[in-house]
Amino acid sequence: MSELNKKQRWVVGITGASGSIYGIRLIETLLTANIDVHMVISNAGWRVLHEELGWKSTDREGIVKEKFGSYPGVCVYHPIADIGASIASGSFQVEGMIIAPCSMGTLSSVAHGSSSNLMTRAADVMLKEGRPLVLVPRETPLHAIHLENMLKLSRLGVKMIPAMPAFYFQPQTMDDLINFVVGKVLDSIRIDHHLFKRWEG
Repeated sequence: MSELNKKQRWVVGITGASGSIYGIRLIETLLTANIDVHMVISNAGWRVLHEELGWKSTDREGIVKEKFGSYPGVCVYHPIADIGASIASGSFQVEGMIIAPCSMGTLSSVAHGSSSNLMTRAADVMLKEGRPLVLVPRETPLHAIHLENMLKLSRLGVKMIPAMPAFYFQPQTMDDLINFVVGKVLDSIRIDHHLFKRWEG
């Protein structure tokens, strides 16, 4: 397949921060667009998926297949401890990585180059290879260490897209608010979508 027609593939990480629906909606949207997704979920992320969305984590590969197996794009699940996975190497070609939602613990690890699991290793690969890395922090209030870590990563070119939905388009449902945040992520990586109504003046 030529570079021009090469199918896109993105890495998506889901941490234990509240707001796991952001990562799930992002994956659904990418797969719908026939983009392949390499997914990694932290153990805390699985806990939050259970608490917020009712996902059972006893058969993780099984539920990934159930939730994402019928889309045009392919979802590849990587266990968090598999540091030998494809996405742990810079020689494995992907467009970039999004962590949504991103906990402050994961953000701190990325900011300090600590690759203790597959998610932080994959993020470190994005930095060393100069590929897009987008983080969706989900925490409030923020203290100085949080802000300093975000500033450090921002200066390295990492996109910070906090989970802050807008209201100018008069959202009517929870889905409208979720889609706005996911749409801003897609805007940042230049993937077309119709998730929210744009401001036209």
